Amino acid sequence: MHDIYQAKVASGALTADPAQVAVMDQLERVRAAMAAPAPKRGLFRKAPEPEPGLYMWGGVGRGKSMLMDLLYEAIDAPKQRSHFHAFMQWVHAQMTEARKAGVDDAIAPVAADLAGRVRFLAFDEMQITDITDAMIVGRLFEALFAAGVTIVTTSNRPPDDLYKDGLNRQLFTPFIELIKQRLVVHELVSETDYRQGRLAGSPRYFTPLSSEARSKIDDVWQHLTGGQGAPLVLHVKKREVTLPGFHNGVARASFYDLCGKPLGAADYLALVDAVRVLIVEDIPRLGRQNFNEAKRFVTLIDTLYEGKVRLICSAAASPEMLYLEGEGTFEFERTASRLREMQAADWAE
Repeated sequence: MHDIYQAKVASGALTADPAQVAVMDQLERVRAAMAAPAPKRGLFRKAPEPEPGLYMWGGVGRGKSMLMDLLYEAIDAPKQRSHFHAFMQWVHAQMTEARKAGVDDAIAPVAADLAGRVRFLAFDEMQITDITDAMIVGRLFEALFAAGVTIVTTSNRPPDDLYKDGLNRQLFTPFIELIKQRLVVHELVSETDYRQGRLAGSPRYFTPLSSEARSKIDDVWQHLTGGQGAPLVLHVKKREVTLPGFHNGVARASFYDLCGKPLGAADYLALVDAVRVLIVEDIPRLGRQNFNEAKRFVTLIDTLYEGKVRLICSAAASPEMLYLEGEGTFEFERTASRLREMQAADWAE
């Protein structure tokens, strides 16, 4: 892994960072274990202990996802990589299907399916915000470890802060201890926020709406994600919130996707849980003709602001000129102020 990292540095794709170099031995340990032949499993033989995984945590933009990508690409074994939020959605869907089939323990077939397909699981941005997820994930990971699966995950917080202050958290603490036992916990201590660096000096608010604004948004997306991305569907109380583009905590959606549909604060809070940078395109002028959409937009901006999500957008006019007539113009002054504040290079620090 050291050679792979240094090659990226030499090519100019990465800037050498001591904090990232410090985790290379752990990445190499996992890679080497996955390169070894899979241990034999017998009918009466217990699955072998998996190689201890890795829990990389640290501030936003420190390179955790990039390091996981390097490791994932280097591993030559049956593997799967998912954003943790999307993975838990898949788990819930599989458990629903298992219950329809009359299975008493719906977690068991999900764990068996995964263990039968992969030796290595990678999760990006682990966080637990829901009591149901908190109860499921502990039993699921325990079953995966017992089946010999190695897990590597990233998070913005240390294990002890997962599901912090959550309902009935005492039921979740055994899972925290399991993480500490089965994963090497490594803090990525870097003073540099590379995601912020990629945005530094670049415009974040493009107006008016035009082919030029669209092209600049495309450039930002390419710069932040390498042009990668797939839809992410958030499930909130039987509703679906679809982000058409998502990769490594960066999401891209239109104004209509987020404000043209009957969404509310709970939906936007789920978005904040999943996203660190949000690109919103084609914000129109607001007023009487689209009053409901305007109200949702105000709620969206308030939620992004409180959640410290970085915002990049294209709009029909400057923040102060977006909402000029009709009920709500006075209230929109705060939204315009926040939109302006969120363009600052050091905002969200």
